[in-house]
Amino acid sequence: MNKYKKLVSNTLIFAIGSFGSKILLLLLTRLYTGNINPSDNSTKELLELTANFLIPIITFSIAEAVIRYGVDRNYDNRKIFTSACVVEAMGILLLLVLSPLLMFLPYTEGYVALLVIYCITSGFRQIASQFVRARGLVKLFAVDGILATLTLFIFNVTFIAGFHLGVTGFMISVILSDLLSGIFLWAVAGLPQFFRLRYLDKRVTRMMLGFSIPLIPSALLWLVTGFSDRLFIRYMPGPSGLVGETAAGIYGVSTKIPNLISTISTIFFQAWNMSAIEENNSKDRSHFYQRIFDAYQSFMFIASAFLIVFVRVLSDILINSDTYPEYATAFRYTPVLIIGVLMMCFNQFLSSIYTATQHTTHSFWTSLVAAVVNVVLNIVMIYLWGIMGAAIATFISYFVSYCIRIVDARRYVPFPVNHAKFVANTGILFLLGIVVVDAPPLWILILAVGLVFMVAYNFSEVIPTLQKLRHRR
Repeated sequence: MNKYKKLVSNTLIFAIGSFGSKILLLLLTRLYTGNINPSDNSTKELLELTANFLIPIITFSIAEAVIRYGVDRNYDNRKIFTSACVVEAMGILLLLVLSPLLMFLPYTEGYVALLVIYCITSGFRQIASQFVRARGLVKLFAVDGILATLTLFIFNVTFIAGFHLGVTGFMISVILSDLLSGIFLWAVAGLPQFFRLRYLDKRVTRMMLGFSIPLIPSALLWLVTGFSDRLFIRYMPGPSGLVGETAAGIYGVSTKIPNLISTISTIFFQAWNMSAIEENNSKDRSHFYQRIFDAYQSFMFIASAFLIVFVRVLSDILINSDTYPEYATAFRYTPVLIIGVLMMCFNQFLSSIYTATQHTTHSFWTSLVAAVVNVVLNIVMIYLWGIMGAAIATFISYFVSYCIRIVDARRYVPFPVNHAKFVANTGILFLLGIVVVDAPPLWILILAVGLVFMVAYNFSEVIPTLQKLRHRR
């Protein structure tokens, strides 16, 4: 199987295991907006982001090292997995010791114990699933994704719609789903046979930590861009109606449709990251990157255009504004957030170069730039424009990081990029966003023409990659 076919094959397997289940999770937005008021929804979002902020710290981002060295057949998987488990166990002890500090966060009142358990079970599932993927058990990885989503969906319906536990029900649902997923992988993939303290190798552990520790601030800084948005909207003083708990809840809901773009990218990235590591020393590496990046960028621009054009329809389907009418305005901020998430996805692709070439410190400082830009712009823009200011700040921060990475990352893997086409595509997406929000005369016709143009303008880049699939090598 040639590398193009392998990439497509793995992507399809991950898509089967992830996309349908992610759509199912997206439908939970209707459950949340129908049963949780905007203020409590803001609390739910902040708790979730706090957990995602803590997990890279307590796990030392060791799951990234598991995928990097687990795929590389020059290393013993038993040593890789044992080292990762020991590192994570140390991180959990650190979390338990420092957990009382979480009580100083105002929105964690009554949720500290659940937040700690949430972090532990999520870290447990993460290391198990990444090791399964590193071993090439992509079908099992996909099946686990389906089962984890189904259990999460069932638990959410039970605890939120059934028992009306609100935020507490959400936290319990995630904990139980991650715990069951981790147990399932340990049993089916036979992970206990890879964990023995006699396999612990100090040299391997140091190597993995040397790779993963620079990724901790990188992961945290990406989260800052989403975390700071919600914090500033919820707590900073500003014009009435533009900020506050309700506004933060609306902003959280407006990010759900853009997450579809992130889902599409993540499905591809799971397969691509493995291919990038495997092809790191190949002679035609630069050509391979060019082909894949051109096709990936074109496909993502087309997908983003579809979401923007149909954002009103999707919002009506996914958001239940009958009980809480405030949610009805969420769609107005979604187009800008879609474009912002698109920039984040391009950053994610470029980060694979840092991973494959082991220049992970560059992931850190490029992410630092994005986080600083985001915080500074949030202070100004949220005060002036509220939720829309946060959306614009998110786009600009990711765009600035992309501009830096597209230059810096290609120093390690040089490949040509069509910058003019990138600018044109981005400009058209913004125009489509303005049309769908403002609804001027003939706006449906304008959207239809714009969508057809985006497809025609970008599809030609996908054809050369599809042709590569014909070849056996």
